[in-house]
Amino acid sequence: MNPLAATNRYFKQAVRILGVDSKVERSLMIPFREIKVECTIPADNGTLLSFIGFRVQHDNARGPMKGGIRYHPQVDPDEVNALAQLMTWKTAIAHLPYGGAKGGIGCNPNELSASELERLTRVFTQKIHDLIGVQTDVPAPDMGTNAQTMAWILDEYSKFHGHSPAVVTGKPLDLGGSLGREAATGRGVVYATEALLKDHGKIIADQSFVIQGFGNVGSWTATILHEQGGKVIAISDANGAVKNTDGIDVPRLVDYAKKTGGVKGFDGGEDIDPKSILAERCDVLIPAAIGGVLTRENANGVQAKFVVEAANHPTDPDADEILAKKGVVVLPDVYANAGGVTVSYFEWVQNIQGFMWDEDKVNAELKKYMTRAYEDVKEMSKSKGCSYRMGAFCLGIGRVARATLLRGWGA
Repeated sequence: MNPLAATNRYFKQAVRILGVDSKVERSLMIPFREIKVECTIPADNGTLLSFIGFRVQHDNARGPMKGGIRYHPQVDPDEVNALAQLMTWKTAIAHLPYGGAKGGIGCNPNELSASELERLTRVFTQKIHDLIGVQTDVPAPDMGTNAQTMAWILDEYSKFHGHSPAVVTGKPLDLGGSLGREAATGRGVVYATEALLKDHGKIIADQSFVIQGFGNVGSWTATILHEQGGKVIAISDANGAVKNTDGIDVPRLVDYAKKTGGVKGFDGGEDIDPKSILAERCDVLIPAAIGGVLTRENANGVQAKFVVEAANHPTDPDADEILAKKGVVVLPDVYANAGGVTVSYFEWVQNIQGFMWDEDKVNAELKKYMTRAYEDVKEMSKSKGCSYRMGAFCLGIGRVARATLLRGWGA
């Protein structure tokens, strides 16, 4: 099931549980604005390259729209629409004064030079600069983009609007980025996991973990779990997987992966088939790679007691139902990976105030926000007699619906 269909399915289930009025339901589902632009740049060899860029601004009832920009060959309107909608509910669940947006360019960043990526980013910014802004829509990094990409967007945007550091988050520290932002999504996943385990009378140090994906989110999640005494027994990336039932030396694996480009061949464990990673026996399974990895075909093979979704949309609705019947507790992406946007909010606040925080303050505030959001999701799930996923959707949709009604419909 594609991401938009899955997101809409969860949305419709949640509005039925909440009893949302049909007029409000329609207003919440339809995006505020969809942008599609053509981006043509000169390649290094003198030829012309053309790409399609997208930005979907879903909802601004609770504040400026917020969401990443991804560079990936599979970026398309359906995916961007789904992720923009999820950002609306995610920011509301985390109690951030934002709406949701998402954007991207259909390209393979690995096939473009640094100068080509810079030209592409600047052309894309030129096409959308009048539709984003500090109080309108605040982009951030996503798959295939990074702090350098945000630096280029900031610079290009500032040519039109003056120095505006708060127009993007996830920037380099030297341009107003926040301490703690790079690790924020992974750290937030750990805080979410900690809250879930505590509710079940467990602590991280007593649990075994399997992590699918060893990019930014997966590597930081693994590192912080390891620091807290958790036993990470298997990790995979796009090209391989490694397993050690006694626990992987995560800091050493991080160094190895930086040098070799992946986890395959690491001597601190045995190589296994990366396709088997989701079926490894463990206490907590953390999908932290791409979407759609847990499906009807493989969900029955999951042997974890808990699934914490660090990736966006890793579990399709059919798999979600299978896991529920198996008694697997799933902490949904729409809450569990909200650490990144939460620290992006902190960065935005620091930029607007012109007053930067130290990393201890950033991490302490992140834990406060993630723990409070977990309690809110749990209480909603209990009150509605539903799963954490439906509880999270009900929480987010309910908050946005109330803001929409309070703002009124205009003349």
